[in-house]
Amino acid sequence: METCSPVVSGRQRERKEPGPNSPFKFSRSWLDNNGKSAVKKLKNSLPLRKELDRLKEDLSNLLQLSDIRWQRSWGIAHRCSQLHSLGRLAQQNLETLQKAKGCTIIFTDRSGMSAVGHVMLGTMDVHHHWTKLFERLPSYFDLQRRLVLLEDQISSLLGGIQVVYIEELQPVLTLEEYYSLLNVFYSRLLKSGAPFHPRSLRGFQMILNSDRYAPSLHELGHFNIPVLCDPANLQWFIHTKVQQARENMKRKEELKVIENELIQASTKKFSLEKLYKEPSISSIQMVDCCKRLLEQSLPYLHGMHLCVSHFYSVMQDADLCIPWNWKNGEAMK
Repeated sequence: METCSPVVSGRQRERKEPGPNSPFKFSRSWLDNNGKSAVKKLKNSLPLRKELDRLKEDLSNLLQLSDIRWQRSWGIAHRCSQLHSLGRLAQQNLETLQKAKGCTIIFTDRSGMSAVGHVMLGTMDVHHHWTKLFERLPSYFDLQRRLVLLEDQISSLLGGIQVVYIEELQPVLTLEEYYSLLNVFYSRLLKSGAPFHPRSLRGFQMILNSDRYAPSLHELGHFNIPVLCDPANLQWFIHTKVQQARENMKRKEELKVIENELIQASTKKFSLEKLYKEPSISSIQMVDCCKRLLEQSLPYLHGMHLCVSHFYSVMQDADLCIPWNWKNGEAMK
């Protein structure tokens, strides 16, 4: 299942956003009016879509990359232009760019390495900046190894809980920024000496936050832990929430299965070319949306690309966006 970024700059779209508590009225008339426009845009975009797939595959093979992604929802023409630019740089400095072997490259706002180890290429940077980044990759890989070791050391102090970074739920951090957060947290744990029973929290997960003041338990089952959290309070909080965390994790797995089944059913019923959601859409929201979609008869969606989001629009590249909390309009009755 593909996701698109909630960041909208750089991608032209006609959209209308709902109020904080007002679900959209998703009507046949809206689909009729916008569906025709989307079909035309989709037909016009097909050659560029094929070109994008070809460029992405050629560059991935040439540089032996794991993947190429985009943080923002840029249009296809913009993405092709970025790949052409990377391709020209590869022709000039192939050996340097091949240092990224096995990596994922992400086109984004700034250059560097992300907290999860992806190579970030700032789209406003010139080739010189990109080249310097690729030249520095060996030092980034070294920092990445040190970061993994630091995560393991924190885990051993906290009863075996796994320290994770979840891209969809956390601010975009560079590898250096994330390492700094981990290091501060680790130093506080060492000074406190608050004991956790060895392996008592194996199977659980936690993420570090720099913008929170109190620990919390996420609906997906992982613990949100502030970097400056008092270790003694942290120990008490985790142990009082372990059972609930276990139940949340079980529910998460069940929801994921239901979500995938509903996506497949919706894709099949409406003969969609693609059905996906933005990262900010939770599984609970996606399940709710798909269940109500399946109750409708929507022939206008045949062959379309449908994105579940927080607003409705027809993208420049013909994808239809609908808010997850749409509701039946008068025309649907």
